[in-house]
Amino acid sequence: MKRSTHAQKKIFVITGVSGAGKSQALKVFEDFGWFCVDNLPIALLDEFAAFVQKSPAMTRVALGMDVREGKVLGALPPLLRRLKMQGLDVNVLFIDAADATVIHRFSETRHRHPLGGKIADAVRQERKLLAPIKGAADKVIDTTRLTLGELKEKISETLGLTLTREMTLQVVSFGYKHGMPIDADIVMDVRFLPNPHYLSALRKKTGLDEPVQKYILAQPVARRFLNDWHKLISTLLPHYVREGKSYLTIAIGCTGGRHRSVFCTRWLAQKLRATGHPVQEFHRDVTL
Repeated sequence: MKRSTHAQKKIFVITGVSGAGKSQALKVFEDFGWFCVDNLPIALLDEFAAFVQKSPAMTRVALGMDVREGKVLGALPPLLRRLKMQGLDVNVLFIDAADATVIHRFSETRHRHPLGGKIADAVRQERKLLAPIKGAADKVIDTTRLTLGELKEKISETLGLTLTREMTLQVVSFGYKHGMPIDADIVMDVRFLPNPHYLSALRKKTGLDEPVQKYILAQPVARRFLNDWHKLISTLLPHYVREGKSYLTIAIGCTGGRHRSVFCTRWLAQKLRATGHPVQEFHRDVTL
């Protein structure tokens, strides 16, 4: 039983050439919900791994390690093999890029290479130090021609994730007379739908109440709109993820934010959940 618990612990060591995108890769892991530590000294890796094994909450950990460790890096491959023997699921992700690309990135940012001196010489020296680790890596990602979104997709594939399910989705209803949500990425105006507010039997109810829902769904234009809206959002989600989007807020508004927008938000959230997307649902103005 104890070994089975350890097998559930996943540790990714993210390393590679300076300027190739290790920091961005670590940020991607963080966006995917991993516990991330940058520049953990190799001397502390054993102690840290023991802490991970004892902590119920730390099931997915990503560690950034690079040439700042110097010659001590040579001790990393055998150390990782020992951790695997202890039952930890340890993987090495090596982030690489062409020398010309790395040199260009350092020139653009004017950052100093960790090894100092001329950038071209430092890159060559770094490659020699990292060669054993690259050879032992479970996955190498070349970022020479990758955008941030494409890097995220590569890492997602490495982790065996479904891209759109790793993006945090929020669907929120609102009333235009109270102002638009300032954090909305996609806004849909549903004021073209017949307004239940003008029916005395429905005025004091909301889009969360069944009579209002039945009234809206009885409108042919509403049924056509909802189906088309769901298809459009489902088509767009993978593209937002590929562009590096980790959080997406879909806002749906009507006049007061109590009837039409509330029902459409609830309907869309339920449809997205039914297809496997984790969705947070909010109704900002429903009680106003």
